[in-house]
Amino acid sequence: MYLNSFFISLFLSFCIAANAQDTTLVQLDSFIKQKDKFDQEKRKRIDKLENDLQKLKEGDLEKKYNTYLALYEEYKTFDFNKAFEFSNKLEEVAALQKDSVKIAYSKMKKGFILLSSGMFKETFDALKSVNANFLTDSMRAEYYFLTARSYYDLADYDKDQYFSPRYVEKAGLYIDSAGYLCKADFYRYRYFQGLKNLKLGNITLASDILNKLLSEEDLSYSDYAVIASTLSDIYIQQNNTQRAIYLLAKAATADIKASTKEAAAMVNLAQILYQKNDVKNAYTFINAAMDDANFYGARQRKVQVSALLKVISGVKVNSVEEQRRVLTRFVLALAVLSLTIIAFAIIIYRQLIKLRKADRVITKANESLKQTIVKLNEADKIKEEYIGYYFNINSEYLDKLALLKKSIASKLEKKNYDDIKIAIEKINLHKERENLYLRFDKTFLQLFPNFVDEVNKLFKEEDQFILSSNQELNTELRIFALTRMGITDNDKIAHILDYSVNTIYAYKNRVKNKSIVPNDKFDDYLMKIRGV
Repeated sequence: MYLNSFFISLFLSFCIAANAQDTTLVQLDSFIKQKDKFDQEKRKRIDKLENDLQKLKEGDLEKKYNTYLALYEEYKTFDFNKAFEFSNKLEEVAALQKDSVKIAYSKMKKGFILLSSGMFKETFDALKSVNANFLTDSMRAEYYFLTARSYYDLADYDKDQYFSPRYVEKAGLYIDSAGYLCKADFYRYRYFQGLKNLKLGNITLASDILNKLLSEEDLSYSDYAVIASTLSDIYIQQNNTQRAIYLLAKAATADIKASTKEAAAMVNLAQILYQKNDVKNAYTFINAAMDDANFYGARQRKVQVSALLKVISGVKVNSVEEQRRVLTRFVLALAVLSLTIIAFAIIIYRQLIKLRKADRVITKANESLKQTIVKLNEADKIKEEYIGYYFNINSEYLDKLALLKKSIASKLEKKNYDDIKIAIEKINLHKERENLYLRFDKTFLQLFPNFVDEVNKLFKEEDQFILSSNQELNTELRIFALTRMGITDNDKIAHILDYSVNTIYAYKNRVKNKSIVPNDKFDDYLMKIRGV
C-alpha cells in the first residue's frame, strides 16, 4: 500500500512538473512576441541619456564620463557595437581627466563587453591592461569576479581534460580574492561562490546557494536570468531535464524583459529541447536566439547560435512531420493553381468540361509532385533550407489564389462573366513578379551575405557590382545567384526571370568577358562561394 502511494505521488509530481514546463514554454513564446515592447522601454532610457549627453558642455568631463558609463550599462547586453563604442569613449574621457581609477575601470568595462561577445583573447588582453592597484575595493572585487567568469567561460569553451581544470582553479582563486573585498551576503559574491562550487563538483552546496539566491524578491531581471541559467546546469548534470528546461525558460523570459540580447539561456534551452526531440519548440527558440544574436551584433555570438540553428533547421526540414507538411502545401498549391487555370480555360473555351479537366490536371500534378519530392530529397542542404524560406511565400500565394478561386466560382454560378474578366485584369503580374524577385534577393543574401563581395573579387574595381539601397540584386547578379543555387540550365533561368534564352546568354557572356578569370572557370568560382 505504501509502495503504491509512493509511485502515485511520484507520477503526480512528474505530471505537475511536465505541465509547469509546458506552461513556461508557452509563456516564453508569448513574451518573444512582445520583445519589441520591452526594447522600446530600453530605447526610451537610451534616448533620454543621449539627449542629456547632447546638452553637456564640451569641457564637462565628469558628467560626460558618467553619462557615457550609463549608456554603456544600457548597451552592454543590448548592442555590442554601441557598448564597445562607449567603452572606448570612457577610456578617452578618463585619459583626458588623467584619472587612474577611471582609466582602469574603463578598461575593465571593455573587458566585460569583449567577454560577452566570446572574444577570449581580446578579453584577457583588456583585463591584463587594467592596473588593479588603482581600483577601489568594490571595483577591484568586480574586476576579480569578471576575471573569474572569463576563466570559467574559457574552461566551458575548451572542455578538455588538461586546460579546463587549470582555468577553473584560477577562477576559484580570483573569487577568493574578491571575497576578501566584499561582505558574504553581497549578491555577486554569493553567486560566484555557487558557481565556484558548481565547477568544483560540489553540486549540493552549489544548489543550496543558488536556489536560496534565486528565491530573493529584489533580484533584477538580469540577475534572475544569470542565476536561473547557472542553476539549470546543476539539473542537467542530475539528468533532471524538466527542471532545467523550466529554469532556462524562466531565464530566457527574464532576458526578454531586461532586453538582454547576448544571453545564452535561449540557446541552451533550444539545445536541450532539440536533444529531447522537441524540434518544434527548439526551432522556435533558436530562431529567437538568432534574432537576438543578429541584433546584438557580435560576430562570435552569431557564429555560435548559427551552428545550432543549422543543426535544428536540418532536422526540422528532414523530419517526417515536416515532409508531410511540404507534401500537403505543394498539393494545395498545385491544386489551387490548377483549378484557377481550369477556371480561366472554361471562361475562354469550354464551360461543360470543368470537373473532368480539373481531375486530369490534378492527376498530372500529383505525378509531377512525386517527381518534385524525389528531386527535393536529392537536393543539397542549401536548397532544402532555401525552400524552407519560401514556405511563407507559397502560403501567401495560396491565400491569394484561394480568394481568386472563390470569387470566380461565385461569379460563374451567377454567370457574371464580365465581372470575371474585370477580376482577371486587376491581377498585376508584373508587380507580383517584381515582389517575388525582391523576396528572392533578400532571402538569397541572408543565405549568402558575402555573395556580392565574393563575386566582385572576380572583377576589376571599375567593373564591380554595387547593391541598391533596398538590397535588390540587378539582373546579372540574379542570374548568377540562381546559378549558385544549382540552377544552371539557361532555359530554366530564362523562364524564372521572364527573359528569352538568348538574353540570358547575352547577359552571361557580357559579364564573363569583364571578369579577370577565364570564362570557362567563372561558374566554378561561383560555386565555391559559401553561405552562412
